[in-house]
Amino acid sequence: QVQLVESGGGLVQPGGSLTLTCAASGTGNMFSRYALGWYRQAPGKQRELVGRIGSGSSMYYADSVKGRFTISRDNAKKTVYLQMNSLKPEDTAVYYCSARNDYAQAIPTSWGQGTQVTVSS
Repeated sequence: QVQLVESGGGLVQPGGSLTLTCAASGTGNMFSRYALGWYRQAPGKQRELVGRIGSGSSMYYADSVKGRFTISRDNAKKTVYLQMNSLKPEDTAVYYCSARNDYAQAIPTSWGQGTQVTVSS
């Protein structure tokens, strides 16, 4: 099964930057087939999609982070990144990465355990 591990979270001041990393395992030689997403969940709120990168070059970003966050992937390292710039207090949340095989969509999406991002002065 696919396993995902997020890292890179922490405390950052408003306007600062932070980069999250999600390392995947269990994908065999098919990592490049996976669509990779970043989600976040703040206390008392539902989990929301931050952005995703497809198995090709397709990209999606939520309006709330567009222009500030960038998702990238390194298929050789089986890793997906979330670069966050101009952070705001409302970006505070637990961030999760996800992976879904675009060529076998019936297989449930895999999720990481999450990493805390806190934006505060």
